[in-house]
Amino acid sequence: MRGKQMHHPDSNDAEGVVVPSVAAFIGILLTGLLYLVLPPNVIIGPNWLLLVVEGVFVVPLVIDVMTAWDLSHTARRMLVLVPLGVSTLALVVGVALFILTLPTDKHATNLLRAAALLWSFNILVFALWYWEVDGGGPWKRHLSGHRAADFLFPQQAAGEHWAPHFLDYLFVAFTGATALSPADTYPLTRLAKVLMMFEAVLSLTVVGILIARAVNILGG
Repeated sequence: MRGKQMHHPDSNDAEGVVVPSVAAFIGILLTGLLYLVLPPNVIIGPNWLLLVVEGVFVVPLVIDVMTAWDLSHTARRMLVLVPLGVSTLALVVGVALFILTLPTDKHATNLLRAAALLWSFNILVFALWYWEVDGGGPWKRHLSGHRAADFLFPQQAAGEHWAPHFLDYLFVAFTGATALSPADTYPLTRLAKVLMMFEAVLSLTVVGILIARAVNILGG
């Protein structure tokens, strides 16, 4: 995730577009905040733990962007992928606990709250995965002139000199969680397809359980 101006000898017009990292940093911290307010029956350990882990890894990234400190590409990737992996694990565990604790939860409000938070958590986590995976991450996308790599956006298909921002990947994640399929942006690689399938399965699980429980409550 870079906010600094970068140049490369094989650049085209799109390479001159500097994609800001602020939205992605906010997205990382928002996953920690969502975990902070999740009901205790769908988390393991203290609810503040994920936010602390993310803060520890995000601070060096913010310093790198705001100052002349120049981290290597490998270091930047590690500082992003480690907390993202922890967030993904927390999401999977949360959905599993949501299923396991369903029979004992008699309160519809708690069920709805847990489902809404987990569903939102799912969207944010995979938006970050798409942002980091596509083309090897924002740094490599910049060097390649933002050519289509793992995802094909309609602007890229039209041959426009255009660079995807974090909001574009958030939209891809949102449509994947709601429509359970790509909308206007298509996965091109196996990794992108696997990530989209994983997101759809988690979303379908949360929504399916919520609907089944609602029918059960109405029928009871």
